[in-house]
Amino acid sequence: MPESTLTGHAGDLHVQSWEPGDPPRYLAVLVHGYGEHIGRYEHVALRLVADGAAVYGLDHLGHGRSSGERVLIPDFEPVVGDLHALVEHARGTHPGLPVVMIGHSMGGMIAARYAQRYGEGLACVVLSGPVLGRWDAVDALLAAEEIPDVPIDPSTLSRDPSVGQAYVADDLVWHGPFKRPTLEGLSATIATIEAAGAITRPVLWLHGEEDQLVPIEGSRVGWQAIRGPEAEQRSYSGARHEIFNETNQDEVLDDVLEFVHRRLSR
Repeated sequence: MPESTLTGHAGDLHVQSWEPGDPPRYLAVLVHGYGEHIGRYEHVALRLVADGAAVYGLDHLGHGRSSGERVLIPDFEPVVGDLHALVEHARGTHPGLPVVMIGHSMGGMIAARYAQRYGEGLACVVLSGPVLGRWDAVDALLAAEEIPDVPIDPSTLSRDPSVGQAYVADDLVWHGPFKRPTLEGLSATIATIEAAGAITRPVLWLHGEEDQLVPIEGSRVGWQAIRGPEAEQRSYSGARHEIFNETNQDEVLDDVLEFVHRRLSR
């Protein structure tokens, strides 16, 4: 699992990559969510590597091992630019390969915006529990005079209790309150994505039906605004927010790979 540093718009960004033993067939770029880091996606990366992908991911500004004040992102457009720098770095290492992007939660929002700005360079994009459309929690927090210091309930992540336990014990995860500029940035980006319209590249929306952190109905509002002619969707009964860490994660990753294979075979 090689680690490196990429110069981002506001400091150094921690990058991780996973390479298959044989020459890769495609590039996969993973985009993590709020308050976490790319290391939490190693099992996803290894599944992709086994499928023949070279996998890349970074810790966003203010997250994980990257520089910046913790979880402070007042504007997500430069963060999308950081992600593009990572994609260009991966392309430079493996020229000519198709690129698949997979984003979760806030990372799904970032991936959706990336697809709107740079979609011509993507073979396809997968959005897992993406922050889109209507997120009532952000509206409620912005309406509060003071942001409450209430950590994410680890039981909302997965039906597997070990996932929540590992999350709580992870020192690279942010366990403090949201910051108002970040909430304002999230709200603005949700609106920007909806106004920008449909993603023209093949896109797959995946969501847990019992997601309490980013409820499916609010995300569905945004999905209806951005789904284009090559859009597909699946939801999972009983699944909570982190569907790649759910008790049915193998089913979810099977669905991701089946979608990717169909798009790459065209």
